[in-house]
Amino acid sequence: MNIQATIAAMTLEEKVGQLFVVRRPQEDERAMSAVTDYHIGGFTLYACDFEHRDPDSIRALLATYKDAARIPLLVAADEEGGRVSRAALYPAFWKEAFGEDSNREGPFPNPRTLDAMGGLNAVDTDTRAKAAFLLGLGINFNYAPVCDLSGNPACFIYDRTFSHDPAATAAYIDTVVRAMNDCHLVGSIKHFPGYGDNVDTHTSIARDDRSIEQFMTCDLEPFRAGIAAGAPIVMVAHNMVACMDPDNPASLSPTVHDLLRRPVAEGGLGFDGLIMTDSLDMNAITLFTGDRASAVQAVLSGNDLLCCTSYERQIPAVLEAVHNGTIPEARIDESVARVLRLKEAYGIL
Repeated sequence: MNIQATIAAMTLEEKVGQLFVVRRPQEDERAMSAVTDYHIGGFTLYACDFEHRDPDSIRALLATYKDAARIPLLVAADEEGGRVSRAALYPAFWKEAFGEDSNREGPFPNPRTLDAMGGLNAVDTDTRAKAAFLLGLGINFNYAPVCDLSGNPACFIYDRTFSHDPAATAAYIDTVVRAMNDCHLVGSIKHFPGYGDNVDTHTSIARDDRSIEQFMTCDLEPFRAGIAAGAPIVMVAHNMVACMDPDNPASLSPTVHDLLRRPVAEGGLGFDGLIMTDSLDMNAITLFTGDRASAVQAVLSGNDLLCCTSYERQIPAVLEAVHNGTIPEARIDESVARVLRLKEAYGIL
């Protein structure tokens, strides 16, 4: 595929739409409109999308969207394991994948449980089984693995993490990223630059006052491992990390994105893949700024993919910002090129 020729042939509306991975509307007409009128880059599926369906109906539903899309879609789900599960919450899905006689009694285990079950060998086996499970349903993108460190069982993020130890977590991330890439399942290492033992950004603004030394020597190590292993996407958290940018959530901070992009020789992480926001509809963002403003700031900060629900307001806001010169069209083209290269590399195009 000639990426630049494809971009040159796209309308501005088609290009901006590719930057958005949106929560699937429950109304069929709105969902189809997201594909055909807003030209979205992809859908995110939640538990409610699976609850009253079976594997065949999900595959048929996703096929209708894929048939309608001029550029094939990313279809994403949060299938970390443990309490962060979507399709695997429902027996109809995992019984098809693992058999009616399987002794499986629920979702995939969380990282700590896998470690106790068999260390990194169990992690590798689980990752490959999960990839086959998702790909078999037509889902090509999993919002995983979690790079965050936590040693406090009372913390929001604790049971989604592998360990409080940077080296152990780095080895876990290396294992998961390589297995996902082997299976051609898109993944996103998260939540950059490291969530820590902070409050839940789904419900409130989180301010992180840890030192830059803490991040450089501990929290960034799993991200470095994921990038070295070939992670295609880094998802950025909404925490306000004071030592990097005291005024903006990390997801809307040019300084945080610069750290991720800057060459290793200059103190950065040297990442050249896609940068993605966590959901822009979480309260950490909506309490900080409105949804239209957050989408514009997210693009200006350096994000290539915007995860959101309010796309019917956010896509027009980005289009308006391009038309009035706030966002250069070259900035859009840069991200579209990364999105198309990703889709090509993972066999989605």
